[in-house]
Amino acid sequence: MNKIYPSAAAALQDIVADGQLFGVGGFGLCGIPEALIAALRDSGVKNLTAISNNAGVDGFGLGLLLETRQITKMISSYVGENKEFERQYLAGELALEFTPQGTLAEKLRAGGAGIPAFFTKTGVGTLVAEGKETREFDGETYIMERALVPDVSLVKAWRADTSGNLQFRYTARNFNPAVAMAGKICVVEVEEIVEKGEMHPDSVHLPGIYVHRIVLNASPEKRIEKRTITEKAGV
Repeated sequence: MNKIYPSAAAALQDIVADGQLFGVGGFGLCGIPEALIAALRDSGVKNLTAISNNAGVDGFGLGLLLETRQITKMISSYVGENKEFERQYLAGELALEFTPQGTLAEKLRAGGAGIPAFFTKTGVGTLVAEGKETREFDGETYIMERALVPDVSLVKAWRADTSGNLQFRYTARNFNPAVAMAGKICVVEVEEIVEKGEMHPDSVHLPGIYVHRIVLNASPEKRIEKRTITEKAGV
C-alpha cells in the first residue's frame, strides 16, 4: 500500500468534506502541520469542527481557517494568541468547547485506545462540568468526559518511513501522537521520508498502523509564536 502522496492537496483530495470533525496536532505553532492546514483551507470545505490545543495565530496555522470562516466550532484548551478567534467568539460567530489541557489530551488518547469515556476530577464544580454526568468514587466527585475520534487527523512529524512509522523531534511531539492515534483517517506531514528498514525500531515513536497518508514538506516555515529577547548589559 502506497502511503506517499505528491502534495498536501493530493493527500486530502478525496477524504475531506463539509461538516467533518478534524484533529490537528501541535502546541501553539510548535509541531503544526503547516502544509496540510493550508491545503485544507484551499479545499474550500466548511462548517468544520477543529480539535486542537490552540487555534493558531492570525494569518497562520488554524488562524488561516478562521479567517475564511471554514471553522464553526473549536474544541481547544488555549486560544489567547488569536484576535480573529476572539472577535468571532465574542460576536457569537464561533462555538467553543473549552477543555482543560490534560483532559483534552486524555480525550484524544482514549479515542485512539477505543475507550468511549472516562472519569476525571478536573473541572468538578466549574463550567466545565455543566451538563455532564457525575459519579462518586471513594468519596470524591468525578465528571465523565467523552473520548474524541476525529474524522480526519492532521499531524506533523519529523521523519517517516514508507510504511508510515514516525519519529517526532523534541517538543514538536506534543499532541501529535495522540491526534494521530485518535483519527479515523490520519494524514501526516513530514520533513524527511526514508525507506523501510532505515529507521531503527527503538527510534519509532508511533507505528505506521495509525498512518494512512504521508506528504513531504522538507522546508516548513516553523514560525515562532512569540519571541522574547533578554537584553544583556554591555552588549
